[in-house]
Amino acid sequence: MNDGSVPQPGSLALSRKEDFKAFAESPRRSRPDLLTRKQLKSLPTQARTDYDRQRRQWHANIGPVKTPQLTELHEDLWDIVDSNEQDGDKAKGAVAVDAFPGLGKTTSVLAFARDFHQREIEESGTFTSQGHERIPVCRVGLTGNTGMKDLNRAMLEFFGHPGQMRGTTAQFGRRVLDCVLSCDVRLVVLDDLHFLKWGQKSGIEVSNHLKWIANEFPVTLLMVGVELAKKGLFGEGTNGRDTALAQTGRRTTRLGLRPFTIDTEAGRREWRQMLLALEQRVVLTDKHPGMVADDLSDYLFARSTGHIGSLMTLINRSCQRAVRTGAERLDQELMDRVKNDEASEAARLELQAALEKNRLTSRPRPRSRRPA
Repeated sequence: MNDGSVPQPGSLALSRKEDFKAFAESPRRSRPDLLTRKQLKSLPTQARTDYDRQRRQWHANIGPVKTPQLTELHEDLWDIVDSNEQDGDKAKGAVAVDAFPGLGKTTSVLAFARDFHQREIEESGTFTSQGHERIPVCRVGLTGNTGMKDLNRAMLEFFGHPGQMRGTTAQFGRRVLDCVLSCDVRLVVLDDLHFLKWGQKSGIEVSNHLKWIANEFPVTLLMVGVELAKKGLFGEGTNGRDTALAQTGRRTTRLGLRPFTIDTEAGRREWRQMLLALEQRVVLTDKHPGMVADDLSDYLFARSTGHIGSLMTLINRSCQRAVRTGAERLDQELMDRVKNDEASEAARLELQAALEKNRLTSRPRPRSRRPA
């Protein structure tokens, strides 16, 4: 039950409206002050404990960073969402963010959903014209066993509807529609759509259900997943049981997220800007200019293979170790002892060898000065 208390940031389950609202409306975290070694040592025991806890939480939530990839995705999403202002008799276009793991899909989409929620509340108010709570965004995470009834129940759970336990698929669907209309929902986010087995009965059922949502709900449907094209979401097959998937694909715009690359000068400059942004956010006593963006540029690219999720994980864990051990800085010696995700570690050796032999570099060329 909801007792009216505000959930703590570390205890949010974004599949519930109260938690999503807290996520969307809570103020941004404040970066802890950067202390000198002398100031750090002079802190009383409790103050030092509090300061280290603040840094622990800050480094664990150091993103999202406004990368070119995130900016491009958000611009496309705004184009689609803002163009979906058609009257209720017209189906609205859906969008699918389809990209490999580790590229920040969910983080980027949640950042957009947060901005969208804030804009809708600012423009239209906390309550609807009928006096209902305004809930601009409904966010649901899918599982491998999700069918139509399960999807409807998950959406009812988001709204805290009392009728989420008993009823038929159709009854659940009508209750969801009532919630969406009553709360002026404008964006429905379905995360982890790749968990569906599109070639089997449940996938066809949910595809038909997605069409129903697009037709009957005054919302933009935003789906997030991995290799959705291979699973047939965008129109694999034109007859028989694949027809539903083809129709869903016809109404869906596919968007992606690209990894960082260093095979062009533009790519190297994007990578450097990312590292500079991270360097500014790191709160370690012995941090120095260039610690991340210069000293660790090649090393971090090799460890992350250009995937922002892997990079953020490595920076976070390394900062935790630097604080806990008293190192208070990031360098290769410390970071070599920090484990990263398996995919990055498996792809690391070949890339690292190329960087060490100067066959490849992550550093952009210095900009030439124009003659006076």
